[in-house]
Amino acid sequence: MGIGAFSTSLTVKDIIKSREFYENLGFSAFHGDIEQNWLIMKNGDCVIGLFQGMFEKNMLTFNPGWDSNAEEINPFKDIRVLQEELREKGIVFINEVDTATVGPGSFMIQDPDGNPILVDQHR
Repeated sequence: MGIGAFSTSLTVKDIIKSREFYENLGFSAFHGDIEQNWLIMKNGDCVIGLFQGMFEKNMLTFNPGWDSNAEEINPFKDIRVLQEELREKGIVFINEVDTATVGPGSFMIQDPDGNPILVDQHR
């Protein structure tokens, strides 16, 4: 089951300091808005998101319909289809995408250890 491009979303206390730290590790910002307190940074194929004041915990993130460069891939499995496939496998949802909609949407689940997993479709 392909669930989209993977990244780690980090909850940060000071996005400026965090950006500088990850830049020193070789990451560079390629998406986001520092004025809105979020950046997506890359180092090769590694992608991390820095989010100040948006989430309670670090989380795993998957983006259906995108590759690691935020470029569209086709075909891809729509988030609503993914949600139903996971439901059939007994996955419990923290929040769900509205199945009456089309296009962008998201749902959240968690692994057995309580780690949040966001599946966030932007197209």
